[in-house]
Order: sequence, then C-alpha cells, then structure tokens
Amino acid sequence: MSPAETHGGILPDYYLDEVKSVRKPEHFVHPLILNRWSPRSYKPLPVSEANVHIVLEAARWAPSSSNQQPWRFYVARTPEEHEVFQSFISPGNRLWTDHAPVLILIASETRKDNGEPNAAHAFDAGAAWGILSLQASLLGLSTRAVGGFDKAKAREALKVPETVTLHAVIALGYRGHPDRLPESLREREKPTDRRPLGESILPIPTAGR
Repeated sequence: MSPAETHGGILPDYYLDEVKSVRKPEHFVHPLILNRWSPRSYKPLPVSEANVHIVLEAARWAPSSSNQQPWRFYVARTPEEHEVFQSFISPGNRLWTDHAPVLILIASETRKDNGEPNAAHAFDAGAAWGILSLQASLLGLSTRAVGGFDKAKAREALKVPETVTLHAVIALGYRGHPDRLPESLREREKPTDRRPLGESILPIPTAGR
C-alpha cells in the first residue's frame, strides 16, 4: 500500500508543488520535514532579532548526552560581523552566502562540565542544527548548511577557545528567486531526493549466535 493510500489518498496535498515531483516518501512524513530543503538564494530582507532568537531557542532544547548541551553559536547579523565571516568562507560559497541576512557558525564544546572529553559533542551539535532548521521553516525562513570554510582562519578571526570545535556555517533568511544567484547555481536551486530507506538500514549479523 502506498503512503497516499494509507492516508486516504490525500497525502500529496500536504506537500508543496516544488517537492511533489522530486520527493516520494515511502512512508508518511510530516510536511514540515519533507517540504524543507536548502536553498542558496535569499531575499534582501532582514530577519528580526526575535526570530533569530526563536530559532536559537529551539536549538537550545535539542537532546544531548547527559544534558551537556555542547552546542555553541557564533551569529553574524551586522555588516561588521558579516565581514568577519567573509574572511573565512570559501569564495565559491560567498557567491551566495554574502547575500544571506544571518549567518550562524555552529560549534561544540568538546569537554564535559567536569573537564572530561565529550565523545558525543558533534552528534549533539548536529541534533541542535536539525531542530534549528525545522524551527526556521515554521517561521517561513530557509536555511542551508555550509561546510566550505577555512576552519583555521575562522578560529583565528573568532578567537575560538581550544576546546571548541567548528562544524558548519548556517545561512538563515527568507528564500529568494533563483535569478538572484549566479547562472552556474540556478539549475541546482531545487529540492533533492533521498536514497531508498532500505539502503540506510544496515543488517545485524545473527548467524551462529
């Protein structure tokens, strides 16, 4: 039975037209999740301080190992703060990140409160990013994660403590028209598919047990 049949044939109505032709869920997925994708184009509109705080507040409530909450955020909103970020984001990504009204560098503290190593710091920071992105969608905002930046330059520019690891820059803003992008990026400005679920579920060997 297909997902649409499972839900009375109305499932496609939950999803935006732009995702229907690309994303075919094998099981019912909430529209908040399936409709969210990562654009590069952003409108030249500011994001209110209140909305920036709302997405960060959502991330604050992510689950974490032993409630250590290792995530840390560097938030660039002013022109001066954007200049700092521009000093370490790769030129190719700056073709579009320069136009995002807010940039958030997600980092994590690698030590627990007692000083011991926190093996789950990166895993937990990823959970915070996922929740941040969904909260942004609820506010009508778009997000895209950027791994293309010079971590050494970022550490120097931001005076990052030795025990803090840098992960990704997040662009945050209101989605713009693809025409705002360089021509080389316009064709890529669309939702992407995912591999079949079965390919992500690995077998557990039980023979001989």
